Amino acid sequence: MSPIIWVIICIATLVIGFVLGVIYRKKVAEAQIAGAEEEAKRIINDALKSAESKKREALVEAKEEIQKSRTEFEHEEKSRRAELQKQERRLQQKEETLDRKTDALDRKTESLNAKLANVEAQQNEIRTIRKTQQEMLEKISGYTIEEAKAYLIETLEAEVTHEKAAKLKEIEAQYKDEADRMAREIVATAIQRCAADHASEVTVSVVPLPNDEMKGRIIGREGRNIRAIETLTGCDLIIDDTPEAITVSSFDPVRREVARLALEKLIADGRIHPARIEEMVAKAQKEVNATIKAEGERAVFETNIHGIHPELVRLLGRMKYRTSYGQNVLQHSIEVSHISGLIASELGANVAIAKRAGLLHDLGKSIDHEVEGSHVTIGVNMARKYKENEAVIHCIEAHHGDVEAHTVEACIVQAADSISAARPGARRENIENYVKRLEKLEEVTKSFPGIGSCYAIQAGREIRVMVKPEEVSEDQMTLLAHDIAKKIEDELTYPGQIKVHIIRETKAVDYAK
Repeated sequence: MSPIIWVIICIATLVIGFVLGVIYRKKVAEAQIAGAEEEAKRIINDALKSAESKKREALVEAKEEIQKSRTEFEHEEKSRRAELQKQERRLQQKEETLDRKTDALDRKTESLNAKLANVEAQQNEIRTIRKTQQEMLEKISGYTIEEAKAYLIETLEAEVTHEKAAKLKEIEAQYKDEADRMAREIVATAIQRCAADHASEVTVSVVPLPNDEMKGRIIGREGRNIRAIETLTGCDLIIDDTPEAITVSSFDPVRREVARLALEKLIADGRIHPARIEEMVAKAQKEVNATIKAEGERAVFETNIHGIHPELVRLLGRMKYRTSYGQNVLQHSIEVSHISGLIASELGANVAIAKRAGLLHDLGKSIDHEVEGSHVTIGVNMARKYKENEAVIHCIEAHHGDVEAHTVEACIVQAADSISAARPGARRENIENYVKRLEKLEEVTKSFPGIGSCYAIQAGREIRVMVKPEEVSEDQMTLLAHDIAKKIEDELTYPGQIKVHIIRETKAVDYAK
């Protein structure tokens, strides 16, 4: 064969193989497609079955939820219906009570109207009798009422002129002699009445109770809880017949605030025993310290004064719990700051210096019971310690005239301080003397060795002394009480008598780890 024929045969063979390969691949592909379609149908059928099953389960759950909601709704409806019926019964009872009171009031009104009518009839009868008597007297005397009055006045005027002058001189001399005494008595009475109300406000706090049963829990078994509270806070708890209330009494407002907060925490907590009391008193003291800081920041913000050292801000906050002649020192300082600023703006002086000095002028009163010296000296030292402006320091130093004022701002602060203190009702000197007497009583007691702490209670009629058990023995307690009483008699002036109460307590604390 020729080469051309071989080539043609090879080409034909290749074509036939290609065609056969294509046909085979097509059949394989169709078989795969058919298998895929069968698989897809199966998956769809399974999905439909699963969806139908879940649908049935969802319907069952929905029915159960509906049934549960219906049951709860019916229960709530019954409760509300019962509450409404209860309220209707209460309203009906109140209406019946109101009707009874209305009937009683109507009866009283009718009785009163009858009495008024009777009184009016009697008055008419009296007027008629009086008119008859006057006509009879006019007929007997031959004078009318006006003529009789004129005759009597004319006759008596001549007779009593000399006696009147002598009596007036006597009365005038008598009233001149008694005027000063009467004025002092009136002023003293007014001061005592004002002081009583004011002392009630500044030395007593009332703590509300959820019920009267809480009084017994606060007192504790054999009084151990109330003794623990009074010992830790230095305040006197007054538990009387006042319903759902306990009175906390102390001349020191910081102690009283700590005691009030501690009592509120104990009442809210419900666990009242000496260890818990000690813990709550410690927490209350922390809260009072936080309040002191917040009050100092409030005073600075209210007066719009910037750049004050944080320690001075804290000292300002402590003045919230200090009083001067019954006047709150922090409020007094804020008021002096505002007044100083207004005066300085009117006079063209430095408003910032005047307001700053007005706010800080009584700074020393916040720690005058802890540091020796007058509050002026203490305030100057504290302001200089924390790098205050020298102009402000001079105003503090001169506000009571301890040194001569060399600046207009110092004179302004002096005037503002006097204005704030001289407002009617701003200060009550006898309150301040009372507080100072109690502070002096505690100071005299603390001068003895072995004293841990002491508190004046019962308005200064009792001094409660806690001694250190390792320094004072039981035998020495009687001698110590006698020595304290003797020193109080020698150094203090006080009304009535003072009870010296010595307490020696030992306790041991350990921790199981």
